[in-house]
Amino acid sequence: MTESRDLQTRDVETRDVETRDVETRDVETLHWRGINHLALITDDMDATVRFYHGVLGARLVATIGTPQFRHYFFEFGAQNTVAFFEYAGMALETFAKPAGVPDPRAVQFDHLSFNLPDEHALLDLRDRLKSAGCEVTDVVDHSFIRSIYFTDPNGIALEASWWALDATGRPADYGDDRLFSDPDPVPAVREIRDLGQVASVPHTRLA
Repeated sequence: MTESRDLQTRDVETRDVETRDVETRDVETLHWRGINHLALITDDMDATVRFYHGVLGARLVATIGTPQFRHYFFEFGAQNTVAFFEYAGMALETFAKPAGVPDPRAVQFDHLSFNLPDEHALLDLRDRLKSAGCEVTDVVDHSFIRSIYFTDPNGIALEASWWALDATGRPADYGDDRLFSDPDPVPAVREIRDLGQVASVPHTRLA
């Protein structure tokens, strides 16, 4: 009888270990495929279509319409889109701010940067914006990325960038100060550098 209980105990412990192993493997093999969509808000969907599809060349690939809202999707790469909501009968208090400039009204979102393959594409987009009468900055060198900045018809600060030194798709070297240049990183960064992972994670609630 004792032997039977011991076998049952070992069996439960084995299943627990197997479950933990499966959970670990699931986390380790979770491969992101970019951003499915970033949802933004507009009070003029027509102008938004004309800018994103007409000026930026980001194809309108899907639309949803109900009596309460419109939801339109613009393609920025395979399976990667930016989507806009336009709410019916809703007066929005819109505002515009430059990228990277603090504003007490922008507590969760600063700007959106679109990825381009190289400097030539960046300059082509800059010429395209200028020819459409859209204000745009000169190329800004951020060391590992190079960027231009502009604004959409909704006042949303936009950036287009290409990776001069691609930090993605390879093991991170936390000693490479070309990419990790914060002299006083937050504790989580030190944990990743020293332990290979964060020591704790925040608990969150649905909004």
